[in-house]
Amino acid sequence: MSPERPVCAEEGCDRPAAVRLHVPWADERDVCTAHGRSAVQQEGVVAEPLEEAFDDWR
Repeated sequence: MSPERPVCAEEGCDRPAAVRLHVPWADERDVCTAHGRSAVQQEGVVAEPLEEAFDDWR
């Protein structure tokens, strides 16, 4: 993990962030792939892969 790569914003999670969540009713936040997958199940939530997390998506 690079030093610039953020850690997942979810409480208690220390995985590297891989996506930025755009949530209409809350602030944007960077989360790991696991939290991103569950969050996008909610209507209106969009996940944008972080450029520095490219290797997580191969």
